[in-house]
Amino acid sequence: MILDRFRLDGKVALVTGASAGLGKAIASALAEAGADVAAHGNSREPEATCEGVRATGRRCLAVRADLSDREAPRRLMEEVLAGLGRLDILVNNAGTIRRAPAAEHSDGDWDHVLDVNLNSVFRLCRAAGRHMIERGGGGKIINIASLLSFQGGVTVPAYAASKGGVAQLTKALANEWARHGVCVNAIAPGYMRTDNTAALQADETRNRQILERIPAGRWGEPEDLAGAAVFLASPASDYLNGHVLVADGGWLGR
Repeated sequence: MILDRFRLDGKVALVTGASAGLGKAIASALAEAGADVAAHGNSREPEATCEGVRATGRRCLAVRADLSDREAPRRLMEEVLAGLGRLDILVNNAGTIRRAPAAEHSDGDWDHVLDVNLNSVFRLCRAAGRHMIERGGGGKIINIASLLSFQGGVTVPAYAASKGGVAQLTKALANEWARHGVCVNAIAPGYMRTDNTAALQADETRNRQILERIPAGRWGEPEDLAGAAVFLASPASDYLNGHVLVADGGWLGR
């Protein structure tokens, strides 16, 4: 049955930035499809996410780490393997944004955004990919990119650079690991209703301009990524490698 290829029974997933927003929706969707989930949080406890996962009958491990710390990815992997025994699916969703005109963008803001949005993604991919290759049987890595993987944005130079890097890293890893059955793909969300876009939503002029550009006529909701995440985590996408799937309500096609 074709629908069986979207099931994740017996799989273990790690979702970073799973306390709220996109990560929480993705973690919940993976659990509904049958996966056990390690839900990562940084400033917030991911316990609410774990409650939702456990309500589906799946196991959930709450893990905390500051991803600007270069040692955090290694410790996260060790904690997930110790708590859930294996890792089949990695979703690199955690991210941050610092807004300032480029001429005034500080080194500290630049370094922090690149550390969280790109450096930790590479280190988590490296750790997960090594585990999946050594164990055999393949795996799925899903990186959360952005519209700014394709466009430059305004007053967010570090964010744009980091998300451009995520898209290219996704392709580079797919080239190396596809032969091992490890599929590395990305989702590029458009304007989503999350904490990271709260300032834009609150700006009446900018909010109107954004909505006028989106053919769907609305901001995306975290649940709008759920189906894409399940697809890319499941056997239904076994022949997809190095793809950046845009979920933007039609923004890039306008």
